[in-house]
Amino acid sequence: MNTPLEDTQLYRITDAMRLLKLSRSLIYDQIRAGRLSSVKQGRARLFTANGIRKYIALLETEAAEEAA
Repeated sequence: MNTPLEDTQLYRITDAMRLLKLSRSLIYDQIRAGRLSSVKQGRARLFTANGIRKYIALLETEAAEEAA
């Protein structure tokens, strides 16, 4: 699936793993820590495009702070 982030509204865990290059367990660790937001639809855990963007921005901010 080569869908740009802007074209899809909700992503499954496997999509988030691919987009963020993270393992399933690390994705769930980030959710529990409140760093990556998600929603539930029935039993499915879904991620919004905006939530993924915010997580990437958080990582960039942390990287910039570490470099300073």
